[in-house]
Amino acid sequence: MKLSRIISNQNSVSRRFANQLLAAGRVIVDGTVCRDGSLDIPRFQEVRIDQNIVQQAQPAYYLMLHKPAGYLSATRDDQHPTVMELIEPDLRAHLHIGGRLDRASTGLLILSSDGHWSRRLTAPAIKIPKVYRVATAEPISPQTSERFAAGIWFEFEQLTTSPAQLEQLGDREARVTIFEGRYHQVKRMFHAVGNRVTSLHRESMGSLALDPGLPTGGYRHLTADEISSIG
Repeated sequence: MKLSRIISNQNSVSRRFANQLLAAGRVIVDGTVCRDGSLDIPRFQEVRIDQNIVQQAQPAYYLMLHKPAGYLSATRDDQHPTVMELIEPDLRAHLHIGGRLDRASTGLLILSSDGHWSRRLTAPAIKIPKVYRVATAEPISPQTSERFAAGIWFEFEQLTTSPAQLEQLGDREARVTIFEGRYHQVKRMFHAVGNRVTSLHRESMGSLALDPGLPTGGYRHLTADEISSIG
């Protein structure tokens, strides 16, 4: 929300008076005087007028989870366990999932309370690379890399995927880098070339790589450097 709107909404004053407060240097955001009412201020920042709190800062959470197979990337489900059940109960209500994995897939999953931050990580238009280690039912043909690099037509979305990279690691194993993260994208791409994914493990999203010391089903908070590396 714009800073000037926060001030006027919370104090029941006109936008003009809010701008006067800003110009007078009486508005403080996270301990620093701010005079720009057009700034977007997330709910994780404290806003004061003089010594009076206008917006109380809410805690921001950024977690990395090593997702096991068999868990849904969902907040709740009546039939299957969800990844939220792996998280400390007090944190669950604050979190949403950034970049889902299907129930059978494993690896890096990001959970956060900051929607703006997680959208920068997952929005297809931003094209942050997502890297997966993939095993397939059939041998990976030499043409697969070329097909992925050219883009695969998805009939449902009526679009061609952005060029993807395939590094072959074995007869039926590869590392695939995509730049969108559409619904079941890697599995659908292999299906389009006549193959089937038997296992999918996400290794990284942008600069965020799965911590090798994180056990399956374990999670940790992201570091400040990891958080700032996204956008």
